[in-house]
Amino acid sequence: MTRRFSLLRTVVVASADDSASVLRTRLLDAGCEVLATLAPDAALSGHLARLRPALVVLDAASDARSLPALVAGAGGAARIPVVVFTDDDSEPSIEAAMAAGVSAYVVAGMQSVRLRAVLQVALARFRHEQKLHAELSDARHKLAGRKVIDRAKGILMARHKLTEDQAYQKLRTMAMSKNLKLEDLAQRLLDVEDLLG
Repeated sequence: MTRRFSLLRTVVVASADDSASVLRTRLLDAGCEVLATLAPDAALSGHLARLRPALVVLDAASDARSLPALVAGAGGAARIPVVVFTDDDSEPSIEAAMAAGVSAYVVAGMQSVRLRAVLQVALARFRHEQKLHAELSDARHKLAGRKVIDRAKGILMARHKLTEDQAYQKLRTMAMSKNLKLEDLAQRLLDVEDLLG
């Protein structure tokens, strides 16, 4: 008996019924919970929002250039890992799929013995990319916060003839006394400065 993927709620997206049926059967054999088989059409995003799958498996047959972007975009803000099975090994199609955020692009490789491993690699890659995106977002947020604090220090240094360290200490003391984050206090100072001209 096949061990089930933990909470791997899967949606199959396919244009042709026969290939969708084969793919669905193989996913079930691999231990996936197949929630639905959907067509790649305008209603796809609504279906994905309602079903909230952990994985989307796309049978792109030979038209793999535009479908991965459609499926990846259909997930909206809630990014979903997408695995593409296709016969299209053209470089433009592969590049388009990677640009769309596809987690795995498998050409002529839907053998049952490999399916579980392909899905596991796709999920691991997706989690890794999500972690990198979160780290990048956090770094950008910290950098933006640092710039706000530096601008606020500059205002204090100019207005009160303080050194950089004195301006930072003044901001820090004021933030602590008002129970605010340093960045939030600095932003308030910048807002007041903009208001007063």
